[in-house]
Amino acid sequence: MLSEAQIQEFRENGCLLVSGIFSDDELDRLEKEFDGIIERRLANKAQLDATWEGSWKKGQPKTQILHTHDVQAYSAEWAKVLVHDRFTEVISELMGSPNVQLHHTKLFQKPQEKGSGFPMHQDYPYFPHENHTMMAGIIHISDATEEMGCVRVYPGTHKQGPLPCFEHNHLNPEEWPLEKATSCPAKRGDVLFFNYLTIHGSGINASDRLRKTVLVQVRDPLDKPLEDTHRSHAQGLIMRGVHPLQGEAVAVGTLGSGVSEAAPSVPS
Repeated sequence: MLSEAQIQEFRENGCLLVSGIFSDDELDRLEKEFDGIIERRLANKAQLDATWEGSWKKGQPKTQILHTHDVQAYSAEWAKVLVHDRFTEVISELMGSPNVQLHHTKLFQKPQEKGSGFPMHQDYPYFPHENHTMMAGIIHISDATEEMGCVRVYPGTHKQGPLPCFEHNHLNPEEWPLEKATSCPAKRGDVLFFNYLTIHGSGINASDRLRKTVLVQVRDPLDKPLEDTHRSHAQGLIMRGVHPLQGEAVAVGTLGSGVSEAAPSVPS
């Protein structure tokens, strides 16, 4: 589905915005299910705010961001996304592996005028892996402009490897200021793919529109986790291809159980 130029851009920058993966009908169904998950969980008085703490918030207004782990545990439509042919084809091409394995999913909704941003960070500290095949795809269920707090990245930083954390697993904001990062505005239906070593964050949603995204984190099934951490619902599911070692001992951390609401939130 991708051109060689797009694949090379991902390898060089550690990120790539891709359009045309989902149809309008699919997006309509996914947005309806997205809204339903939020509505049902709030009705059950679930605590959904995932705003990060830390000194990076000094001087900022009070904000909020609603999140839910494991969207496939709440909606069959979202479960179908995990084996969506065009979606997994793009992941396979960018990862450079015919086999794609689920690590976890997360839903994020940034409220109007007060949607929380996130400081610059790598996802690596949350779930370090041996070969760094771990990558994410952020599916945009709404537009995401700069005013709406779209994702920002430092292109090419995946080549620097894991960097020391400043506090709360994020990077020093003086060394990696949000405002100097490259903004990645997206249209509804676009998917932003990035390696888990690529430095990224996002700004506050200061607009009068909701920003809705779902993140899907994946890996090559042969990439071993360095820690048994961040287990989640359906972790280990083969989204495309096969598990080459299926039938033998599976590496620790490749399979999870239960809906893991206690799992740490990795922002985007």
